[in-house]
Amino acid sequence: MTIFNNIEFQYVDANGVTLRLASVGSGPLIILCHGWPESWYSWRHQLPVLADAGFRAVAYDVRGYGESDKPHAIEAYTLNALAGDVVGIIDTLGYEQAIVIGHDWGGPIALHTALSYPERISAVGSLSVPHFGRPPIPTLDLWREIYKDRFFYQLYFLKEEIAEAEFEADLRLSLYLTYTSIDARGMLHQQQQPQSGLTGIKGPDASFLEGMHQFADYPHWFQPEDLDYLVSQFELSGKRGPFNRYRAQTLDWYESAHLDGAIIEQPAFFITGDLDPVSQFVPMETRITDLVAVNYRKLLIAEELENVGHWTAEEAPEQVNHHLLAFLARL
Repeated sequence: MTIFNNIEFQYVDANGVTLRLASVGSGPLIILCHGWPESWYSWRHQLPVLADAGFRAVAYDVRGYGESDKPHAIEAYTLNALAGDVVGIIDTLGYEQAIVIGHDWGGPIALHTALSYPERISAVGSLSVPHFGRPPIPTLDLWREIYKDRFFYQLYFLKEEIAEAEFEADLRLSLYLTYTSIDARGMLHQQQQPQSGLTGIKGPDASFLEGMHQFADYPHWFQPEDLDYLVSQFELSGKRGPFNRYRAQTLDWYESAHLDGAIIEQPAFFITGDLDPVSQFVPMETRITDLVAVNYRKLLIAEELENVGHWTAEEAPEQVNHHLLAFLARL
């Protein structure tokens, strides 16, 4: 066990894999799930705040990332497998229940765990990605239909070894471009130069990094030392495991047939930024915070933060922490 800025690291065996946990505090358990291409480090602004509020806050490297195990097979990255990891952490730490919160892909992990193990998850929240319910066709088929004539990053990530090679050729540049292209500043730039980013107007055969704008300076929320740490983590993990989460989506659809029409029963929250590109993947006339309410039984908080992009908890930590504490106080 090691210490990093008062955060304890430990390795636990859960659901057949070894996972690295970053934890602080004591009390009821809160598990924080990160997304792509992230790390436990994405929750660095939330861990001490949750601990000070009387909780044991645990952020972990999702399988495939950082210092957690990195299975090779695509089927090792289904939502069923990843939800099993969350429950395995709860078991290993000796708890009966936990609150689970996720950002980006961590949102579906948290939500799928709440749906699949309702007796183990007392409350759930997500940032950026809400519970939309099971789509009528596999998600990747939906993207193929919507983006048949132009680029979409999730379809590009299906190209095994090709997607990895592009990203890993210069991890520092790839991570910098990814993080700064879809924060608030990057999204405002894309309104002027729409060829960059996750969707853009690139052709369907374009690469992920092609056309992305490289800012000369760092945004306020993301500094060189943050990038240094993330590069060190992806030097350990590579990109196959992270990309396999996208590649497993069709397996998810078939494995979740029993959850068709299921809604989130636990007390829940959803927070997004008004510039988050996730809300633009499918054209909608309704505000996303209004749309998601139909998929929850007890949606206590639904907030859209002004001038915030995709990296919600890092771009606007004070606002996010305020809403997290307000949510926890209502449980």
